Amino acid sequence: MSLTDNAPGGLSLGQRVLRLEAKGLEALAASLDDAFVHALELMERMTDRVIVTGMGKSGHVACKIAATLASTGTPAMFVHPAEASHGDLGMITSDDVVVALSNSGETTELADLINYTRRFCIPLIGITGRADSTLAHESDVALVLPSTPEACPMGLAPTTSTTVMLGLGDALAVALLERKAFTADDFRQFHPGGKLGRRLLRVSSLMHSGDELPLIDPDATMPEALIRMTAKRFGCVGVVDSENRLTGVVTDGDLRRHMSADLLNLSAGEVMTVDPKTIRPDALAVEAISTMNELGITNLFVVDDKRPVGIIHVHDCLRAGVV
Repeated sequence: MSLTDNAPGGLSLGQRVLRLEAKGLEALAASLDDAFVHALELMERMTDRVIVTGMGKSGHVACKIAATLASTGTPAMFVHPAEASHGDLGMITSDDVVVALSNSGETTELADLINYTRRFCIPLIGITGRADSTLAHESDVALVLPSTPEACPMGLAPTTSTTVMLGLGDALAVALLERKAFTADDFRQFHPGGKLGRRLLRVSSLMHSGDELPLIDPDATMPEALIRMTAKRFGCVGVVDSENRLTGVVTDGDLRRHMSADLLNLSAGEVMTVDPKTIRPDALAVEAISTMNELGITNLFVVDDKRPVGIIHVHDCLRAGVV
């Protein structure tokens, strides 16, 4: 039995909610002005942290905004406004910037925190749905949300307003990220755990180097090459010239292609595949996996200025959880 558009919980109900919230975000994007830039400048100039606060649903959004800021290079923390009135104001210093969220702009629990910022000249950024509210008037920068209907049919449950607040928080965090030239490497420093951290591992963190490298001269005989391949256990050997530049590689596949009675009379330079595919030590490990999968190989030499500095095996990436 399929649900119809008129049935409770039908597709049209979910689509209506999402379209209303999408319109709210579109209105927000169109409404951004110099106040947004001023807020960015305040947050960029602060020397300690961004303190994000809000009550109820706005508080839940504030927690997420603080987490996003912190993970993208802007130190931030959430302070509960009610707890602030009972001692947690001590968490806020004159080097901080406070971002306060309240759709009405009249949230009672924010009063003490707002007064505290005014008393000690702590920059206050207000995110509110009313330009004539107390929060907007008291803020150094007021980011006023566009007037859009809540997705709740009674207009009571915070839905569109919280979605728009969250979107504005993301816009601030990502804009700060770009202004600070925050890189993927920086991002990994704050995300060492989980799948994201693993995907941001560098080749240099996983590669084998030093005495583990299977290298040989182009004039070496194939028996010497086979002994080196067996000893290093990578199933290949890199061929380097007199200036230690990688000129080729001998793999199991090369042995099969040259299989004949004369194989052991050949040199490594005669059997090798010239100009093999390599990777940089600062490349992401996920790039190494992609290249090995594309070429159907299990190893990549890691080179710096054409000189081998390491070798990475597909199993190194899999053991580290890079997929």
